Amino acid sequence: MEYRVVSSENLVCVPFRWLRLSFLISIFSILISQTGCGVYSFTGASISPEVKSVSIDFFPSYAPLAPANMPQTFTESLRSLFVSRTNLDLLNKNGDIRFEGYISNYQTRPVAIQGNETAAKNRLTINVNVTYTNTKDDTKSFEKTFSRFADFDANQSVTDVEQGLIEEINELLILDIFNEAVVNW
Repeated sequence: MEYRVVSSENLVCVPFRWLRLSFLISIFSILISQTGCGVYSFTGASISPEVKSVSIDFFPSYAPLAPANMPQTFTESLRSLFVSRTNLDLLNKNGDIRFEGYISNYQTRPVAIQGNETAAKNRLTINVNVTYTNTKDDTKSFEKTFSRFADFDANQSVTDVEQGLIEEINELLILDIFNEAVVNW
């Protein structure tokens, strides 16, 4: 059996070096997390600390073919997204950031025409016009039309798949609106 002599100097230096390294990593992490000019969250939202509230008006439908419950569903989905992904207070009116608008288009049309001139796929498209007002920083305000679609087989009736397609499209639209308004990548 072979024995090695370890000096006490080595025993003290290894833990000290480790503590010093972990201290430097901690300080570096704190400095990095404090840089920037907004409040960041794990959702990617970058909202100024002055912004404390959001108001989202009811989005009526001016699209003649849209289902009657679509405005309510869309508005509630947008409100739910902001409540769940931000710390902002949801107000009925006069929030620090404000959303208003309307559903402008709800349309189904064929998209994949086959050789025999019949459609293999149909497309449901929904457009929403949005006016976003940031009362704390007007440069971030915008007025924009958001559009999303979903395709479905032409042998399916739109009434059979409509509700699922609306939910899918609504989710994409509200994420687009959220990202445009508060995610500044």
